[in-house]
Amino acid sequence: MASRPPQDRPNIILINCDDLGYGDLGCYGSSLHDTPTLDRMAAEGMRFTDFYVSAPVCTPSRAALMTGCYPRRVGLGTGDGRWVLFPGDGVGLNPEEETIASVLKTRGYATKLVGKWHLGDQPEFLPTKHGFDSYYGLPYSNDMGRQITREHLPPLPLIRDDEVIQQQPDQVSLTERYVEECIRFIRDNQDQPFFLYFAHMYVHLPLYAPPQFLRASKNGPYGAAVACIDWSTGVLMHELKHLELDDNTLIIFTSDNGSRCREGGSNAPLRGTKGTTLEGGQRMPCIMRWPGQIAARVTCRELTTAMDILPTLAGFAEAAVPNNRMVDGKDIRPIMQGEPGARSEYDAFFYYLRDELQAVRSGQWKLHCTTGALYDLTNDIGETENVARARPNVVRNLEVKAAVCREDLGDSLHDMEGANCRPPGRVDNPKPLTEYDPDHPYIIATYDLKDAG
Repeated sequence: MASRPPQDRPNIILINCDDLGYGDLGCYGSSLHDTPTLDRMAAEGMRFTDFYVSAPVCTPSRAALMTGCYPRRVGLGTGDGRWVLFPGDGVGLNPEEETIASVLKTRGYATKLVGKWHLGDQPEFLPTKHGFDSYYGLPYSNDMGRQITREHLPPLPLIRDDEVIQQQPDQVSLTERYVEECIRFIRDNQDQPFFLYFAHMYVHLPLYAPPQFLRASKNGPYGAAVACIDWSTGVLMHELKHLELDDNTLIIFTSDNGSRCREGGSNAPLRGTKGTTLEGGQRMPCIMRWPGQIAARVTCRELTTAMDILPTLAGFAEAAVPNNRMVDGKDIRPIMQGEPGARSEYDAFFYYLRDELQAVRSGQWKLHCTTGALYDLTNDIGETENVARARPNVVRNLEVKAAVCREDLGDSLHDMEGANCRPPGRVDNPKPLTEYDPDHPYIIATYDLKDAG
């Protein structure tokens, strides 16, 4: 099908999964999950092997994605003793921070978030205060609603913009509702550049998957959830073709952190899980597709990160990256577009667990600061052989880079605050968006969440 005449600014769809592991897709080696749409997307675009998120759990990871900054830089992931934000927390993404959405809006983009936010549920922190024209979804993780064994939590709120429109929504049908919302937004904005951020609830616990995917799954509810992710991506890609927008649209697919690996997920061949700074916690699947701009069947092995998305999209939109604050991400347009000699601009990448600097990677080498273990990630992706004794010069070089990072971003293991960290947003007297009413006919989940996600 023919495409519309090219516009000077591409449409952008950013798909971010929840807890999807490095080894959960067919194009990354899974034999349990059938992901034909995502495999085709990889075949038609670029598959990244060394793409990192900046934290191994959701709130700080998503803060880095949205702002292009390490979570420590924007004050999230460590504040008030909270690793992730919970209902009614008085902390969130500072309204003074710039996000992908607010940057793109300066260039006339229509902006929408569908799905999980998890950067604060108070009115001051919601997506509509951070550059999104509209919002439809859950403000935090899908296990943070009222449930049997978790009666202390308020009912899970489904939000449109800044209003709760439903409490305890049926999660079996929620992804289908999300897809409908995405399609409506694309259709309504087909004549102008748009930015759609689709943030799945899958594959975070609890796993509520539609029956048709459960029946076909070779890996129980987890495999069904992965199949639903793949299906939803296919619906969006079909709509783009139908509207003749395909050639003008950049699609980015990734995940916020690694799998827990206890429900059927996989980070193979990486070691470690969600919540760790081993590779399995922070190295993610990432696929980018843009016909005519990103070559097909390309594998990128350069070190790239979710922080790069903001400056890169700003570049494609001819928008200004905020110059009144530090931004850590790099513009990876040369890598994406296959410019000769294009390489990663990272001298080093830093792995934080809460407010602790735990590891640093530079080139092929990764040093675990807390143990002194050194791994050659080019030849030992699974971090199995400690080569620190054989490479003392490499260890010393990485220790120097870690010391510089501590001055910049801090490290509680060394009682250092960091010179260039900005505060999170804070409100007085925060309240949850919902309150439990015993007379309300809620849907109460029966999923056993003693081992919560």
